[in-house]
Amino acid sequence: MKILIVSDTHRKHENYLKVLEKEAPLDMVIHCGDAEGAEYLIGEAAGCPLHIVLGNNDFFSDLPREIETEICGKKIWITHGHNYYISMGSEMLKQEAKSRGMDIVLYGHTHRPVVDVEEGLTAVNPGSLSYPRQEGRRPSYAVMEGGRRRKF
Repeated sequence: MKILIVSDTHRKHENYLKVLEKEAPLDMVIHCGDAEGAEYLIGEAAGCPLHIVLGNNDFFSDLPREIETEICGKKIWITHGHNYYISMGSEMLKQEAKSRGMDIVLYGHTHRPVVDVEEGLTAVNPGSLSYPRQEGRRPSYAVMEGGRRRKF
């Protein structure tokens, strides 16, 4: 199984569409919020199942705030992160994920890519394809394959 993980596209889709082409074929796309009303485009372009959650800029959306699912035998929690003060650090988010018995938490909001593995929990923020904020400001995403992960 090959899963594309993105976040914070903010209605700017050029890089998303390029990544879909580069990484095809995909079995699933996970979007960690801030699609800003472009859920249909994101899903149709993907051409595979889509999990997408509500971000802090997804006004008037009926997207779920969070999703808990199981993929490849791993318990995965998808959230945007802003409700767990992720901009102040990841400890609250990781504690919540552990208390829920998750193996992986996928989140966004900060526009900075992170892969953090500790105590049986993997926390992944794919960064942003549209408005990256890390040093060098390079658009970023993550791909998870058959339970493995790799960051670009």
